[in-house]
Amino acid sequence: MVENGEKYIAEITGISSDGNGVGTVDGFTVFVPYTVAGDTVEIEVTKVKSHYALSRLVRIITPSKDRITPECGLYPRCGGCGLLHMNYNAQREAKKGFIEAALRRIGGFKELLCDEFISPATPVRYRNKCIYQMGKSENGLHISGFFANGSHDVVPVSDCLISPEINSDINAAVTEYSNEYNIDAKSLFIRHARATGEIMVMLSIGGNRPPEREELIRKLLAVSDKIVSVYIGTNNGNRLIYGKPEITDMLCGIRFNISPESFYQINPYMTEMLYNKALEYAEITKNDIVLDIYCGIGTISLAAAKRARRVTGIEIVKQAVADAEKNARRNGISNAEFFADSAENAVPRLIESGMKPDVVILDPPRRGSDEATLRAIVTAAPKRIVYVSCNPATLARDAKYLAANGYTPARCAGADMFPGTVHVETVLAMMRIQ
Repeated sequence: MVENGEKYIAEITGISSDGNGVGTVDGFTVFVPYTVAGDTVEIEVTKVKSHYALSRLVRIITPSKDRITPECGLYPRCGGCGLLHMNYNAQREAKKGFIEAALRRIGGFKELLCDEFISPATPVRYRNKCIYQMGKSENGLHISGFFANGSHDVVPVSDCLISPEINSDINAAVTEYSNEYNIDAKSLFIRHARATGEIMVMLSIGGNRPPEREELIRKLLAVSDKIVSVYIGTNNGNRLIYGKPEITDMLCGIRFNISPESFYQINPYMTEMLYNKALEYAEITKNDIVLDIYCGIGTISLAAAKRARRVTGIEIVKQAVADAEKNARRNGISNAEFFADSAENAVPRLIESGMKPDVVILDPPRRGSDEATLRAIVTAAPKRIVYVSCNPATLARDAKYLAANGYTPARCAGADMFPGTVHVETVLAMMRIQ
């Protein structure tokens, strides 16, 4: 049994789903941040539980073959990433392992494997949306960056390697503006459209009216004429101060207009790969009725509508539904309808009213779906269910329910939407047992 505050030598043999190395000391499990399978390390135990201990890394005695020196000089002080000390192949294998371990341990699927794992061409510069936290340094100057790991202290960031390079110049311009006019800046939001190159910027401030807003616009336009939308976020909401209210992007052959409030996946290249995989698994035909639950601004719904007889999308965020309806009209898609309601309310009501979907697609938040929604889906008995998930644990839990109620897993793919972090996306296809 290990003791709190004592130091030990540990062999790291695996990676947990939160990115910590997993090792043993005299047969007792220890979790060690920023370690890699194959490392031999010295650790200091910080908390002892009944079956495991938490610890901190003291030093690396023998590094794993998969350990690398992170390119980012702020890692791991900045809390944005968690796996930059691992080479990219090791990151991929770890994430594939997260999915399979959850399906085995939580779902009870002993033989279900991740058939394929989709990766980006490059694991850097992939984010189309960034939110920089703003604060003040010890000498009173305004700074912009990300929260330090486990705190609300702002770590100044001049360039983030998973964000577009131009963000550095935008960040610098806004920080300069904040210092010149002593703006009570809270955060800086930057969103990019891959297809058009358009950029949206929003500076959130304390109070209701920023001084010298024309100077902010001037500084931003000096950075790039691709900045076509500038907002100020205040206690009274978001206010457009320059350009147009939305930027335009293309995804899966569909044009989307995106507002500051719109949910839109942050890695456009991988989103397209992920959604195309979901549509492949859905096997939609021209006679199919599709129910898309947690549809957001209609990204999957509208792509599915090009293949299906009819698509119904459910989304709790009213603004997202309004965006989905506008996006359908802009793209000339008339066989898609959207409802603004929670899944647990809308799905049972639709099924009880007689809706008989052939295909159900779910893309829930991290907490997964709920039993009322899943029960209604099972009652409707669709031929195929495609579950898109950002959390392998809740995916496995919900898949277990579906498997106990007439469905069997058919295909499973992982997708590395967020390289350098512990997050992973999964697409699971389940077929109704005849």
